[in-house]
Amino acid sequence: MSSATQSQSWDVHRLPSAEGRNFLVTGGNAGIGYFTAEQLAATGAVVVLGCRDRAKAETAMASIRSRVPGARVRHLRLDLADLSSLNSAADRLDLGQLDAVVHNAGVALDDPPRRETAGGHELMFGTNHLGHFALTRWLAPLLSAARAARVVTVGSFAARSERLDLGDLQSTRDYRPKRTYGRSKLAQMCFGFELDRRLRAAGSTVLSVVAHPGGALDSLTPSRPPVHRTTPGARLCALPSALLVQGKDAGAWPVVRAVLDPEVAGGELWGPRVFGLRGTPRREPVPSHMADPAVAAQLWAASAELTGTARWSGPA
Repeated sequence: MSSATQSQSWDVHRLPSAEGRNFLVTGGNAGIGYFTAEQLAATGAVVVLGCRDRAKAETAMASIRSRVPGARVRHLRLDLADLSSLNSAADRLDLGQLDAVVHNAGVALDDPPRRETAGGHELMFGTNHLGHFALTRWLAPLLSAARAARVVTVGSFAARSERLDLGDLQSTRDYRPKRTYGRSKLAQMCFGFELDRRLRAAGSTVLSVVAHPGGALDSLTPSRPPVHRTTPGARLCALPSALLVQGKDAGAWPVVRAVLDPEVAGGELWGPRVFGLRGTPRREPVPSHMADPAVAAQLWAASAELTGTARWSGPA
């Protein structure tokens, strides 16, 4: 089936049933993660919101239930900046299998000072990449127990213009917030593609897919009070931007398709149709700097050492 045919047959407003399946969305209490969780909950699946703050998770779950009658949503306390907590977090899922994990949670810092996690890792790289890398390791048995599970990594348009510095992954020598953020998202995306190569080599039924939301603005996002509020004035001011970008509800569409569409294959990149910034989801060519196996292998080795998962070379 061609990409064009797939785009025509997939309806973002009429998602297939996923009843009986279990999905984990990291950072599912806000932004792209919230709308991903809301849309997946409408399929009948059990959706687990992985986030640190229980109160915010409860608010998000109440919002989802108010819009999706009968939604089956749960909270898992998950702190991706605390690598030592991730093994027990996977155990606390209390599921026999996991049909998909969406690696969505992320930290973006605008202020110049460099910050570190309690474990001594640069905060954005440590949370966005290392946390998800380690979480995948601990979720591997649950993913392998499902018939055809997926690891969906949420990347960013910002990663297109960045390149990894394998000698300074944690920006100790030259820290610039926007660049460090873009590189942390690039590391995530490289990991997603490398993970799929390892899955295929191992003959696994698990797929690893990368998706990105394009340009997603709060001001173009529908209100979900108290999770998110968009005033009429803010939306009116943002209308000219809607020619190029979209709201976070639409930004979740490529992610949701990567989770649900049976035509999606491992190692693919999905994003918005119009210039990769807005519109319905489509498969995109993978940029060469994201798919370089030599760079990815070095990143994997460094990540395994930094997360204390050196014995893990791939799922299960």
